[in-house]
Amino acid sequence: MKTLWRIVRFILRGLFYFLIIAILAVVVFRPKYPFGTGWNDISRAVDGRYFDYVSWEIDALIAKAEQVLWGQGPFMDEADRSQFVRDYMADMRRVHQIEAEIEALFIDPTVDDPVQASANLRAERDRLEAHLAQRQGLAESILEGQVAAVLVDEGFGVLGQLTPPLAMRFTEMPDLLVTSPRDRIFRDSELAIDPLPLEEITALEERLKREQDVAAIVVPLGGMAIYPAMIAETWNIPWAIETFAHEWIHHYFFFYPLGLNYFTTTDASNREALIINETVADIFGDEIGRMVLARYYPEFLPSENAVTLVSSDAPAFDYGAAMHETRVNVDRMMAVIDALNTQAESLRSDGLGSKAEAVKTVIDYYVEKAETYMEARRVLFYENGYRIRRMNQAYFAFYGGYQGGIPGIGGEDPIGPAVRDIRAASASLHDFVVALRDVTTREQLLEVAANIEES
Repeated sequence: MKTLWRIVRFILRGLFYFLIIAILAVVVFRPKYPFGTGWNDISRAVDGRYFDYVSWEIDALIAKAEQVLWGQGPFMDEADRSQFVRDYMADMRRVHQIEAEIEALFIDPTVDDPVQASANLRAERDRLEAHLAQRQGLAESILEGQVAAVLVDEGFGVLGQLTPPLAMRFTEMPDLLVTSPRDRIFRDSELAIDPLPLEEITALEERLKREQDVAAIVVPLGGMAIYPAMIAETWNIPWAIETFAHEWIHHYFFFYPLGLNYFTTTDASNREALIINETVADIFGDEIGRMVLARYYPEFLPSENAVTLVSSDAPAFDYGAAMHETRVNVDRMMAVIDALNTQAESLRSDGLGSKAEAVKTVIDYYVEKAETYMEARRVLFYENGYRIRRMNQAYFAFYGGYQGGIPGIGGEDPIGPAVRDIRAASASLHDFVVALRDVTTREQLLEVAANIEES
């Protein structure tokens, strides 16, 4: 009977996978930006190093099918399941430690033959990686089941089954190339690319600024909500669980206006939906993550009695306040530039091209001034222990979409505070999600927040 039920589950889940992948083929993998906007020039700049979604998707679906049909998770008791994950993550952590030790040998000038010196470490790493590969699918399946159980208890199930099914895959993540116009903060284009050496990343960003007149940044990704979702390989159980929940709520939103608007439109309101979506996901992932830890991995919950010791010799650097100040000042500069752009367009429409060009010179000055300011602030953060590699318009366009987790990144944008207010006023996490799943614009969000406060 169990075998028959597993086959039925496999068929049902397979049909759902097909539906999701069909949607993704239209709204995610399609080119999002029309010809003639500079998108083709930007995509050519990566020299064909696009991430291969198709091969990844095929491999991931095969792995998931194997777990549904032959996985051992359903036959293990809960204590053994959780211990399996702990052991898997401990080995993953050891692999990361070994990699660091090997790197240290190769850069140590006192080591004559780093290949020979690292032989035992490399052998241990290879053995552990092979063992991890054999266990990866089961570890994923266990974590999926544990997160799903909490989600069902929170009201996201149908007849006891999570809808949509939770499907995640640990993997080496691609990087994301994000561009923004230099005269405003706007997530104009993005492209998943194969990981590149740092010197090539820097050269790519600078070439796009020079040749395409855009601000560009290549950012690392922790997860991506294709189906199954891509999750960065990690040994950190709390982070993995939080990211599973974060990416699942993106899957859930696919079936509602908030998610559909995120992927199917390219106007300014789409970017508002993006910020709302990601901010909700930040809050959602954090809350579900703590619930899952409390049930299955309580040793990872932060202690209520934990005390952070801060040196009294110097005032502590307030990251959130400094980031808020930075974003507010940059936004003010961009507002001046926007007003000047409007003036230049008006002059051109009136046939005053020479005066419009004079205004354009002033715009260029303010753009350079804003970029000089952002670099100075980046240095300030770096000097205080925050290793921000590049801070520009694209940096804020990307990270400003995550107003539920990065302190100060949204500046005076009301989206983050409004989402948090709605969560505080919602009786449950499910009510919070339902209140926002049809919201696609900043205006709608503020209306929902006002109505909740009045009720």
